[in-house]
Amino acid sequence: MRLTFYGVRGSIPTPGAAFVRYGGNTACVHIELEDGTDIVLDSGTGIRLLGEHLAKKNTPIHLLLSHNHWDHIQGFPFFPPIYQAEREINIYPGQTLFEEPDQILKQMEGSLFPVPRSALRANISLIEIPKADNTFAIGSAKITRLAMNHPGSGSAYCINADGVKVAYITDNELYPPYKKETDFIDFAKFAENADLLIHDAQYMLSDMPAKNGWGHSVAEEAVKLAMASNAKKLALYSHDPERTDDDIDDVVKHCNEYVTVAESNLHVFASSEGLTLDFS
Repeated sequence: MRLTFYGVRGSIPTPGAAFVRYGGNTACVHIELEDGTDIVLDSGTGIRLLGEHLAKKNTPIHLLLSHNHWDHIQGFPFFPPIYQAEREINIYPGQTLFEEPDQILKQMEGSLFPVPRSALRANISLIEIPKADNTFAIGSAKITRLAMNHPGSGSAYCINADGVKVAYITDNELYPPYKKETDFIDFAKFAENADLLIHDAQYMLSDMPAKNGWGHSVAEEAVKLAMASNAKKLALYSHDPERTDDDIDDVVKHCNEYVTVAESNLHVFASSEGLTLDFS
């Protein structure tokens, strides 16, 4: 398994010199399995560059969406494979509280975008997994999903393949003031023994209580979850658009102080565009 980050920013893209090292594109992660299967997690602006890579192939693309908020679907109209004739693209919508599985395509209707969805040349399928089925297969991968705590909810995913477990839990508020979809202990079981946990870390404790209820976790809580789940590595994800590269450096340093005090072997780092992890 090979995993590459293409978009790591939360809420809105952040161009500018202060955001170069970690990147300013919104959510998108690519996983390539040993059997050649391509799994894409979310379709933020980072998917555009990924599309340039995948356009060189002719194999199916499997896109797992966490939810339909703009920063997780806005890159789709700029994804080159959707304009390739007969290219197979399978979209798995997030399990949101609103039944809107085709929002990623509706953004290309009416006055919202100059190219209508009817002009797309790829064979695009919306694959809706029944709510009762939280485990399914894509190629050689076993996919498990879990409801996340976010306004409108959505899906977190675990990908098990090639002897590797990756947990992707973005836009998730571990301790929300509203009704929780999933408890902390259930997230810990979900990500148990993960080789890599990618988790929302948009805020810090110092940002609270002003942003309590906004649907994102503080980095310190993400560290606690990673240790509780016995994950090997934690990638801090969905960086706040106001946080510069230097600010993110400080977040990582602060989180590693927690790890040191806990005498844990957890490896904490900040996700960054272009970073590739090869698990083979």
